[in-house]
Amino acid sequence: MLMKDLFLVMIGLIIMILGVLIGGAFLTLLERKVLGYIQIRKGPNKLGLMGIMQPFSDAVKLFTKEVVYPNNSNYIIYYFSPIVAFILSLFLWMVIPYYFNLISFNLGFMFVLSCMSLGVYSVMVAGWSSNSSYSLLGGLRAVAQTISYEVSLAMILLSSIIMVMDLNLFMFFLYQYYVWFIFLMFPLSLCWLSSMLAETNRTPFDFAEGESELVSGFNVEYSSGGFALIFLAEYSSILFMSLLFVIVYMGGYNLNLFFYFKLLFISFLFIWVRGTLPRYRYDKLMYLAWKSYLPISLNFLLFFLGLKIFFM
Repeated sequence: MLMKDLFLVMIGLIIMILGVLIGGAFLTLLERKVLGYIQIRKGPNKLGLMGIMQPFSDAVKLFTKEVVYPNNSNYIIYYFSPIVAFILSLFLWMVIPYYFNLISFNLGFMFVLSCMSLGVYSVMVAGWSSNSSYSLLGGLRAVAQTISYEVSLAMILLSSIIMVMDLNLFMFFLYQYYVWFIFLMFPLSLCWLSSMLAETNRTPFDFAEGESELVSGFNVEYSSGGFALIFLAEYSSILFMSLLFVIVYMGGYNLNLFFYFKLLFISFLFIWVRGTLPRYRYDKLMYLAWKSYLPISLNFLLFFLGLKIFFM
C-alpha cells in the first residue's frame, strides 16, 4: 500500500510539473499579447487561432537549435546552471497545500525561502561561467539585488507567519475565512508585491537582464535549450510568486474558479507593470530596499507581534 501511495504521489507531481510548464509557456503568450495591445499592435497572431500555438512553436524552435557555447567558458558549469535554475523553480511548487494525493508539510515557508535563496546562485554562476564581461556584470547585479530584497522579503513574510503562528501554507486559508490579510496588512502587501517583482528580476527591477545597457545581462551567451530553461524558470517562478501572494494575502488556497482568477490577475499585474513603468535606477533600488522596505517591514513585524500578544 505504501508503494502504491508513493507511486500516486509521483504521478501527481509529474502532472503538476507538466501543468506548471504549460502555464509558464502560455504566460509568455499572454505577456506578448498584452504588451502588444499596450503598445497598440497585435502581438503574435499568425500561428493557430489568434497566435494560440505560438508557445509550442517557440519551444520547438528553441530546443531544436544548436547549442552554442563560448570557447573560454567553464563548459560543465555553463551547461548545468540553467538546468539547476529550472529544477529549483519547480521545487518551489512542491509546497502547495493540496487537498489530495500530494505533499503537504508543516515547514512549507522555510522550504520556500530556502529555494528562493538558492535561486540566485544559478544566476550568479551562469553569469560567471560564460566568461563574458556583460554576463558577469549582470550576474553580480542580480546577486546584489537579491540580497538586498530577500532580507525585507523574509521580514514581510514573518509578519504574516506571526498572525497565523504556523509555517504550513494551508493554515492561511483557515485564518482568512472572514477577512483577507490584504486588508489587514495593506501597505505591507504592496511592499511584498514590489519585492516579488525584484525577486523574479522583472521590470522595473530587471537589472540582471537590463537589455538596454547590458545586452540581456547574465544570459547573454545562452541560446537554444539553455536560454529556454532560464526563461521557463523565470516564468514558473512568476506563477509561483503570484500563487504565494494569493495564499498569503488573498484568501489562501481553495480549489474554485475564483482562486484561479485571482492567480491570473496577479500574474497579469507583472505584465502590466512591465508595459507601464520604466526601469528603476540601480542606486535607488538599493535605497528602496535598505532604507524603505526594511524599516517598514521591521516596524510592522513589531506591530503584529504586539497585536498577537495582546489578543492571545
